[in-house]
Amino acid sequence: MTSKQLKATTNITSSKNTEKVVLVDINDQPLGTSPKATIHTSTTPLHRGFSVFIFNNSGQVLLQRRALSKITWPGIWSNSCCGHPALGESPTQAASRRLKYELGVDLPSSKIAVLLPKYRYRAELYGIVENEICPVMVALSSSAVKANPDEVAETKWLDWRDFMNILSKPNDFSAWCNEEARLLDKNSDFQEFLKKIKT
Repeated sequence: MTSKQLKATTNITSSKNTEKVVLVDINDQPLGTSPKATIHTSTTPLHRGFSVFIFNNSGQVLLQRRALSKITWPGIWSNSCCGHPALGESPTQAASRRLKYELGVDLPSSKIAVLLPKYRYRAELYGIVENEICPVMVALSSSAVKANPDEVAETKWLDWRDFMNILSKPNDFSAWCNEEARLLDKNSDFQEFLKKIKT
């Protein structure tokens, strides 16, 4: 394969060795791609990500503790699933793909709603930086969770209000999860989503 062909290749599989992230400018315009395996350093460039919060029919949110083998935020509790869209892949398509890979949750992209489309954050832990334009999504799922141990150490379901009470104090959840949850809690579309679950 030539270098030109290599650059043009968009791999949307979940292999740690081949997955690529989309580098962007501050207006979310693509600048190119870079291997996920090497992109996260102390000077991580701005790139596309996503976050999704999955709920069950009881209004509980699914939370995961990231695998200890993860480069970014190993062993840290966070929201249901995070990841990186491939070039040409929408945030909801990427979320559907990663939910299946990480959690065994089979959810079509049409069932995933983007509520915070322009969320952006930068966070650092153990000298590794995350720097993303990261749409935040929600979805309802009745699928059984079958966590991939390469990605997820453990999972739990919590009532949303109990979760928000935890986040109101110093806690062990990722920086982005803290901020995203607080923004969702103030979002009228999210509150309507919660009401529909519980009715």
